[in-house]
Amino acid sequence: MASDQTRTAILVAAERLYADRGFSEVTLRDIVAEANVNLAAVNYHFGSKDELIAELFVTRSIALNRERLRDLRAAEDSGGGRADIHAILRALVGPILRGCLGPENQRSAVARFMIRASIESVPPIRRIKNKEIDHLRKFAAAMKRALPDRSEVELFWGLHFALAMAHHTIRESERLTKLSDGRCDLDDVEDVIARVVRSAALGLTASETAAKSPARLSARETR
Repeated sequence: MASDQTRTAILVAAERLYADRGFSEVTLRDIVAEANVNLAAVNYHFGSKDELIAELFVTRSIALNRERLRDLRAAEDSGGGRADIHAILRALVGPILRGCLGPENQRSAVARFMIRASIESVPPIRRIKNKEIDHLRKFAAAMKRALPDRSEVELFWGLHFALAMAHHTIRESERLTKLSDGRCDLDDVEDVIARVVRSAALGLTASETAAKSPARLSARETR
């Protein structure tokens, strides 16, 4: 098998196994058996299990973040350089929700791998998430242009909560389906996106009113 084909075979096998069984349950020997290669090939191309996981996550994250930024640019272009906050949040959470929800995507190895990466915070993925934040800074800047009266702290919290809602929805989709007896339709992905965007935008646009409300009770006053 040619070197490029070997590398691809390892990545495909690893992604499928990690998606099915989780990161801790899959060994390098499982991967080489699935890919029909030898252990030396994994060591040659990736060096270690952590580096293999990192390669997979980086590859998928690059594609995801490119889509996010493409949608953000389109939103700002259509708004003359200043997008509506709803459009910005839709560009932020839409790609990950479209990629992981819906009957077709939930069955794909790519979607299941990204769901697994969201559930299991293994060190190589955590390191990448904490390092690769440049694309999020671009969203924060766009949010500041959309809501110039909001403080940067409020906007960072808003961005954080929007991502949290999206990831929690992905992780706990089965639970929500059971809780609602199927009435919350997670296969209607555009409706899910609209609900996350609406909630996140409401938190941001209502934050100024909340900030001007009566002073918060101190910990002592609530005892």
